Amino acid sequence: MKNILLAVSGLSPQVITETLYALHQSGRSIDAVHVITTREGKEKIYAELLGGKDGHYYRYLGEYGVDQAGIDFGHQNIHVVADGHGNEIDDIATESDNELLLDKCLELAFNFTKNPDNAVFFSIAGGRKTMSACLTLAAQFYGRPQDRLYHVLVSPEFEGNREFYYPPRLSAAIELKDKNGHSFYKETKYAQVNLISVPFVSIRDNLSKDFLKEPKSPGTLMLSLIKEDEIRLVINLISKKIIYNKVEIDMMPAHLALYAFFAGLKKECVKNAETCGSCTDCFLEISEIFGNQGRITELYKKLCGTRPVEEMSEKGITCLDYKNFNSFKSKIKTNILNKVGPYALKDLEIASIGSRPGMKYGILTDKGKIEIVY
Repeated sequence: MKNILLAVSGLSPQVITETLYALHQSGRSIDAVHVITTREGKEKIYAELLGGKDGHYYRYLGEYGVDQAGIDFGHQNIHVVADGHGNEIDDIATESDNELLLDKCLELAFNFTKNPDNAVFFSIAGGRKTMSACLTLAAQFYGRPQDRLYHVLVSPEFEGNREFYYPPRLSAAIELKDKNGHSFYKETKYAQVNLISVPFVSIRDNLSKDFLKEPKSPGTLMLSLIKEDEIRLVINLISKKIIYNKVEIDMMPAHLALYAFFAGLKKECVKNAETCGSCTDCFLEISEIFGNQGRITELYKKLCGTRPVEEMSEKGITCLDYKNFNSFKSKIKTNILNKVGPYALKDLEIASIGSRPGMKYGILTDKGKIEIVY
């Protein structure tokens, strides 16, 4: 498996060689190094680490016998945060700078974690604290079981010192500063460089497959994790009500019988589709609705219990015509509107399409969201 070090760095590029040293000392090989930084950070890396044979990166490799050809690290691996016009930013100083940084962290984390044969070591030891926070967030979004989040702790007196890049094989005395700014000398053999593995919770498996096809913005990624319970439409013929998004709507038996009829048509549609809300194949013309009078009457009888059908009105639900059908439909619409408002109404009402004489009627709710309780 190929191990990739993805690090953030500011104006102290020593953190890169310190991290490499700590990883190698812990027995972890590195096949490639990629660094996220600013324009000024890039110049520091070029001058201090990659400046020919005298660059501290090459010194480290030579001193510890690490094959230079075995690690992919060069100018092309320095990723500078830039604005929308390609202008490299000097520092992470504003909110917009931080947004650009986060986008870069997410982009690289996404790209390097696409290959299952890669392991990514996220190093958060360098740069401003906001840089560490952004790379940590990128690891949480895209990190996999083989990936790791690391911090490197260096002895306080050596940390950030311009002469210290890693503990050399042969100890040397270098000039340090105490907390009061006074100079003193100390042997590098006393420097401690410790690799700290930082636990992190990955949410990669909670992202949909579509969100793993290309990098997404942090806002989009977060919204993908907010999964509300599916809204269902329940027509309960026992309690004589419909329930939508936990809102209960009581209905008169005649109204509920007609509504349950149209809901049943939608449920029974044999057309295979994941969503059918905009499909009107189950809509019926008025003559076809009248042709289903027996079915509508049976639903009404079920709602009315033992009441004899002959006692029912000859002008009601058991004997539909244009006038009372439109009256029932209008009253059902008003009832639903008063309970759930206009936004949900369009999915719940008995809707009409087309124009007379060929107008058709039905319900637009997806059939997968409808449940009828008998």
